[in-house]
Amino acid sequence: MRIPSFSITRHVRLSHMLLVCSVLAPLPVWADEDPESLDIMERQMEQLQQQQMALQKSLQAMRQQIIQHRAQMGGTAAHGGHPLEVTGSGGHVRGGWTPTEGHTATPSQTAGIDPMARPRIGGHSDPVSELGDQPTYESVVAHREEDLISHMANNNVGPHNRETVGAQSAGALGSKVFHLGPVSIILGGFFDAAALVENRQVSSGIFNYWNAIPFRNSSNFHTTNFNGDARYSRFSLMARGQLNPHLTVAGFVETDFGASAETTNPYESNSYVPRLRQAYLTLDDSRANMHFLIGQAWTMLTPDRVGIVPRQESLPETIESSILAGQTWSRQWQLRVVKDFMNHRVWTGFSIENPATIYDTTGFGDDLNNGEYRLPGNSGNYAKVGSNGVGLSSNTTNYSNEIAPDIIGKLAWDPTWGHYEIEGLLHFPHDRSVINGVGENHTAIAWGAGGSMILPVIPHRLEVRLAGLAGRGIGRYGSVLLPDATLRANGAPALLSSAQTTAGVIAHPNKVLDVYGYFGMQRSGRSYFDSDGTAYGYGNPLANNTGCETEGSEACIANIRSVEEFTIGAWYRFIHGQYGTVQAGTQLAYSRVHTWGGMGGAPTTSLSEIFFDFRYLPFQ
Repeated sequence: MRIPSFSITRHVRLSHMLLVCSVLAPLPVWADEDPESLDIMERQMEQLQQQQMALQKSLQAMRQQIIQHRAQMGGTAAHGGHPLEVTGSGGHVRGGWTPTEGHTATPSQTAGIDPMARPRIGGHSDPVSELGDQPTYESVVAHREEDLISHMANNNVGPHNRETVGAQSAGALGSKVFHLGPVSIILGGFFDAAALVENRQVSSGIFNYWNAIPFRNSSNFHTTNFNGDARYSRFSLMARGQLNPHLTVAGFVETDFGASAETTNPYESNSYVPRLRQAYLTLDDSRANMHFLIGQAWTMLTPDRVGIVPRQESLPETIESSILAGQTWSRQWQLRVVKDFMNHRVWTGFSIENPATIYDTTGFGDDLNNGEYRLPGNSGNYAKVGSNGVGLSSNTTNYSNEIAPDIIGKLAWDPTWGHYEIEGLLHFPHDRSVINGVGENHTAIAWGAGGSMILPVIPHRLEVRLAGLAGRGIGRYGSVLLPDATLRANGAPALLSSAQTTAGVIAHPNKVLDVYGYFGMQRSGRSYFDSDGTAYGYGNPLANNTGCETEGSEACIANIRSVEEFTIGAWYRFIHGQYGTVQAGTQLAYSRVHTWGGMGGAPTTSLSEIFFDFRYLPFQ
């Protein structure tokens, strides 16, 4: 028996009108006079959102009835548009599609309906789509891509849960959407109160600076340290506009207080200054499946979780703001172009990014003048690798000479199980030398290749993450910041081999608990020469390491060969509701540093740490 379409249409329109009337009903006058009434108003808003969801379920049930009857009559499938737009605390959903993990359409759901016979909702010009209709990319880039995009690829990895620390590190936004005319505003961030106890004195707070872990010759090796601060509290904002049904423009900015000015006083005011983490513009075209990004963001080399999507970078759940030894990452200016294929399962990306080169100048003496280092031979011989900042740049920081941007390419694949990607980059270290009064420019070609994967052992409950990068002259893309190059006798860059890798197991036993364990490693090669009885370069066997084991001695070159870190931790969300989320975490970390052998051997050192953290996420 055929169900008359006009009766369903009348029922749906009536329900929709009742909902709209309830939304537009005037708020009580006393809401402006009594602050306590705000709680009541918020509860009313929640009830309205629940009514919206109930209406959506009713629509789905009616569509399913239509599908079943049309299937019995031998109808054919027909895909419709996006007639229904529901706004809830989690964002927007179009096309009557609810983002349910693991949702796939059944054959009965894909049975057809004549588009002309389908009811229309709320005066929309598009017909209602069937229950199994796949969402188009408009529902991703125009609304909550960090929530919805993985459901389109359905890789069983899923997007970041916005309450996890990995999501917060990547720049996750909150679950509330505000509107200023045609522009949508989404807020993110958290209030942070972290502390650590470490068995060495490393004055870097919760930012792990492995290069500064002391050896036994330093008194800091024998001193424990406690440090606590709130300067990694974070604020982020996205403004987004829909230019047309398939073209979206958005701007994103994220800040914290991780920077330190010359006036910072750790003994009284602890006045750390704001710093820029991310600031970029995106343009997404869902018709052409093209995505553009320009500005400062996580480098495209950073492992991703879904496709090649900003704010979906796969970052560890660690408390330490330096993330993890061996992690591939950088936040820098870039121009990125991405295209996806095969229903958003295959992604290709190309990016040009701001370059930088870390030089090791062991044996070449101290900085002579503004990035100049002495070369063997005539006392006037030198190599110039950079210049100190001027104007609004830091005049105590040496910015390396660069001739071209870094070039990065990535291929990502989201099958039905897991996320996989491969990547490569080219970098062009550039400097100038002056030997016997004759100047010459030098350019080297550095390169790297790597990849990552996420294996959802138990989808959304237990996953394994693996990542790695190897090459020459790319040490700065690892958390340890090992050098990219040293210098040759003629002042040209001498590239150092580099490798970094991470492995992690992350478990979500329930909605309030996250448990993790990671191993990370970064290592560097060596390049050296001897001249006039002096040892030059990185990892030189003639380097003086004779005093590394004697407290008070300065005879300890100790060029780092590798750094390893083992860490475990957990986060517990003990408050979660309409006022946000409060969570507490703890982490144990052990790092070990190995050096290249020299005169006196190859000394090692280590660092043990216990981290504690409390975070309030008002928008999640």
